[in-house]
Amino acid sequence: METTRTAGRTGRNIAEQLRADILQGLLAPGERIGQEVLAERFDASRIPVREGLKILEAEGLVTIVPNSGAWVARLDAFEFDQIYKLREQVESLVLRESIDGLTPSQIDRLQRLADDITKASDAETFMRLDQDFHLSTYAGASFPLLHDLVHRCWNSTVHYRRIFAQELQREQQWATDAEHHLIVDSIVRKDHETAGNLIRAHIRRTRLKLAARPDIFQRSHDPEG
Repeated sequence: METTRTAGRTGRNIAEQLRADILQGLLAPGERIGQEVLAERFDASRIPVREGLKILEAEGLVTIVPNSGAWVARLDAFEFDQIYKLREQVESLVLRESIDGLTPSQIDRLQRLADDITKASDAETFMRLDQDFHLSTYAGASFPLLHDLVHRCWNSTVHYRRIFAQELQREQQWATDAEHHLIVDSIVRKDHETAGNLIRAHIRRTRLKLAARPDIFQRSHDPEG
């Protein structure tokens, strides 16, 4: 018989693997998540499946509709706008707080990452390096709650960032590359204010670029709409 502890552990494992599928783009925005299929895939009962989905719902990756089912979170224009505006403020704060805590070796690695991003040949490589770069710039901040918030925002915006990265493959990405190098330069100079302003503008530019593409958003809030 399945215990509460076992169900909780299995639920976390289900959440971990589904999270990876969503972040890697294996499950698309708005795609239905069949609980029966998950139960069979993980050889589990419905209880840990529901627990795993609830974890992902709390992270903004999954939408659960009572008596209907679960879906990968849709691309929603309002939520996109709110999350990106939140990122502009929070990540500016975290970066300013991080600068004094970064070691010389961490800063050297940031420079290498900025250089590597300029050579990214596909969207997935760009996304991986870009996320590594930005989260590494925040590594010197001693604010666990803010780090948790930043990670949640990055996870919940993965589909938007993938669209942005795919668009970059068809256009010059010189502005993005230049901004990354300017951020590193401000970190080297320990210019907290400039660094904060740069990351705020960097995120804002992405927000405005994607907001100008209303075709990417799934209009209905009803997963079956």
